[in-house]
This record gives sequence, structure tokens and C-alpha cells, in this order.
Amino acid sequence: MNEEDDRSTSEIGRRAGRMKQARDNPGPSPLRGFGTFGMIGWSIAVPTVGGALLGLWLDRVAPQGFSWTLALLLGGVVVGAFIAWGWIVKEGNGNDRS
Repeated sequence: MNEEDDRSTSEIGRRAGRMKQARDNPGPSPLRGFGTFGMIGWSIAVPTVGGALLGLWLDRVAPQGFSWTLALLLGGVVVGAFIAWGWIVKEGNGNDRS
């Protein structure tokens, strides 16, 4: 064996090692970001719409000097923001394991 054969053998070994590592540790999927984005969106949308619907019902059943709909709509946005923040913290902690 000459020096050129040794270099090509070591190059093949390095490439095989990188390929094996890529197979064993694929890393995060690009679609995971879309899933997280969707989950955060739903985390804000559901409490907001739920608050608005509850507010509409309360405006009919128990009218007040203020609008239940607006108050509970804003309350739903705040609750949804806290839920979304929790998801972001959870997903951020999952990426620190790399």
C-alpha cells in the first residue's frame, strides 16, 4: 500500500462515519417548526374565540354597563398568550439537548 491508498481509505472511513452519525442522529425535522407554529396559533385562537362566545352569551343573559364580549375576548387573548408561552418554553427546552 502506498500513501495515496492510505488517504483514500481514511477518507472513505471518515465519510462512512459521518453517514452513520447522520443516520443515528437525524436532528429535528423541518416540519416540526410548522407543527409548533400551528400549535401556538391554536393555543391563542381557541381561548380567544371561546371568550368571545362566552361573552356574547353573557351579554344576552346578564347585560352590564360594559361589554362581556370585549372583556372576555381580551381575557382569552391573555390566557392564550400564556398557553403559547408555555409551549414555546417547552419546545425551547427540548432543543437544548443537542
